[in-house]
Amino acid sequence: MKKWSVGVFASIDAGLGVQLEVARDLGIHTVQLHTPAKTSRTPDNAKAFLRKLEEYGITVTCVFLGFEGESYETIAITAETVGLVPHETRETRLQESFEIADFAKLLGVDAIGSHIGFVPHKDDVKKYSEIVETIQKLCDHLAANGQRLHLETGQEKAEDLLTFLKDVQRDNIFINFDPANLILYGMGNPIESLKKVGSYVRSVHCKDAKPTNGTPGVDWGTEVPFGTGDVDAELFLATLKEVGFDGPITIEREIPQEPQRQKDEIGQALHLIYSIEDKLFA
Repeated sequence: MKKWSVGVFASIDAGLGVQLEVARDLGIHTVQLHTPAKTSRTPDNAKAFLRKLEEYGITVTCVFLGFEGESYETIAITAETVGLVPHETRETRLQESFEIADFAKLLGVDAIGSHIGFVPHKDDVKKYSEIVETIQKLCDHLAANGQRLHLETGQEKAEDLLTFLKDVQRDNIFINFDPANLILYGMGNPIESLKKVGSYVRSVHCKDAKPTNGTPGVDWGTEVPFGTGDVDAELFLATLKEVGFDGPITIEREIPQEPQRQKDEIGQALHLIYSIEDKLFA
């Protein structure tokens, strides 16, 4: 097994991800891409962006869905506003998901990542079946484009996520594993969760967090630089190797309001990952 391709979460527009120049300066060659704004999703912009990617020697491994009106202010507001679960915006966002996927296809990207939102409990048969049907439609559109869907972890426990994946009954639905989200949302131990869902993991976020001092699942935990929280960076990467993961791993540090600190902490994470890899693959 060779070493992983280590990347960073990036953006075409102003957004959560860093600009490509930061990736270039850090010597990074893969990125996951935050959803480009609707005005940016044109064939001409795709060509221009591809030229920049080629110039910088960078490949996009996944394009993440994101929608206007989403808010992560609190866990409760996240449940009300994020992804494809909220009923009021679902159909509009599904159609926009198709458009984002089509733009990703212009970039030659075969993976679409998403927080689809808090999946209703299976006991709520109507709401659960509706979101299963919605994700089936998304998977079918992606399949026609030769693309996969990578669901991001965090908003469900590992066991519930596995059940949902099986109920969708599509062979192009997988997982983008974010260990910090499980801590932030109070949804379980990231290492044990990774062992449970490992066979579905096709992409990974290197992000870290500390649990809330309040009520898990109600109050947010705190995101911290990779390697300084409760994820246990060395054990996390060792477990990725143990479950046979060989895809890209992507550093995510969501502090766009502090760009220099963001760049510095991404650089620190990069060096930490490389040092752990050297041990694991010696």
